[in-house]
Amino acid sequence: MHISILTFDGFNELDSLIAYGILNRIKQPGWRVSIASPTTQVLSMNGLLVKSQTNLAEVNNADAVIIGSGINTRDIAADTALMAQLKLDPTRQLLAAQCSGALLLAKLGLLHGLPVCTDLTTRPWVQEAGIEVLNQAFFARGNIASAGGCMASSYLAAWVIARLQGDEAAAAALHYVAPVGEKEEFVGHAMTLIGQRVDEEQPAT
Repeated sequence: MHISILTFDGFNELDSLIAYGILNRIKQPGWRVSIASPTTQVLSMNGLLVKSQTNLAEVNNADAVIIGSGINTRDIAADTALMAQLKLDPTRQLLAAQCSGALLLAKLGLLHGLPVCTDLTTRPWVQEAGIEVLNQAFFARGNIASAGGCMASSYLAAWVIARLQGDEAAAAALHYVAPVGEKEEFVGHAMTLIGQRVDEEQPAT
């Protein structure tokens, strides 16, 4: 399984790297998590330089894609040449949007009336695109999920793991990163958020 975290210049470190860390708690043969970008390296909104591990062509063939957030998302959404390189397909991929990543899903025409979660800054931009924004941290239906707020990236990572490896694996990954003394509460809350949707779906293949 290949999970790509789509990451652009100006990215929010919490959005991409929290998910990256949690997803890498899975130690199974063939399980691969990568930071993907259109350039060989990307600079975060706070000056962290990260080397890309894969390109957009591989993103299009990944089993799951998390679209990260950042300060340049509106410019990326308006870049027709860049957007044309993204051939994402929820019929064969799990697609998860973190904060302003929801705007990219909207611009790609992949939501088909599906509401999303996003951050407060991005909310009006997504609404301008004709998409309903929910006042909650996480929502998923079918193969598409979205989360609002940097720390909600843990919910997206858990959702991807639950869909690909099952609830037990997702709970274990969350338990490892949860604050000491709050682990049961943290894991229980997260699994409650993602559990209903996971239960409704068959494991992705």
